[in-house]
Amino acid sequence: MDFSKLLSISTWIVVIVLAAAVLLPQTFRILREYQRGVIFRFGNLVGGKGPGLIVLIPYVDRMVRMDLRVVTIDVAKQEVMTRDNVPVTVDAVVYFRVVDPVAAVVKVENYLKATSLIAQTTLRSVLGQAELDELLAHRDKINHTLQEIIDRQTDPWGIKVTAVEVRDVVLPEGMKRAMAKQAESERERRAKIINAEGEFQAAEKLVQAAGMISVQPIALQLRFLQTMREISSEHNTTTFLPVPIDLFSPFLKRATEEVTKSW
Repeated sequence: MDFSKLLSISTWIVVIVLAAAVLLPQTFRILREYQRGVIFRFGNLVGGKGPGLIVLIPYVDRMVRMDLRVVTIDVAKQEVMTRDNVPVTVDAVVYFRVVDPVAAVVKVENYLKATSLIAQTTLRSVLGQAELDELLAHRDKINHTLQEIIDRQTDPWGIKVTAVEVRDVVLPEGMKRAMAKQAESERERRAKIINAEGEFQAAEKLVQAAGMISVQPIALQLRFLQTMREISSEHNTTTFLPVPIDLFSPFLKRATEEVTKSW
């Protein structure tokens, strides 16, 4: 074998190696379990493939990788006027994933941006129809409403919205002070009601006790003795002796008669 033939073979080997180095990465692609590939051939849609080893025609087929994992986007703070005319600043978090890779590529230019903008406009629309008390006390209901509306709008794009959470509600300082005063007044009202109910129940018990004593006068004497026993058990130097008012009735009656005669 002469030198020219050897050089020709070496040249072909180099060409083949270079061609393989250029074409093989364009021919074989590996997709992970959570990835799918949308294939276009001469601009025409072939379909979705994956996961695993994907074989493409170099410089003819073009593949777009799509991630099927759940994506989280932050909805920027929005100035919202509630239905009862209270200005609030709110932000939210949206959780979604791609369920149809072909639709997410073919039917929308940028599904991430489109979903984010839909979430912003829906957030302003839904919260503008809710009152402040509903926004603060029924957050779960509002989150569910937001999730249904956004999911319905993004469904043609192959997007499934799994959850929407209103993260923070910022109130004006004046509204915070007014709500604090309202809460304090409410606590005072409840305290007065509880105190009044206690007085009412105590009065009822006293009326019942008076009724029982009127039927059995000896109960009053027993109560006198119990009171004396409680006082004496405290080691006091002063002893209180209760005297029935009936003992003074004759004296009071006689004094009244004498005053009447003198007039």
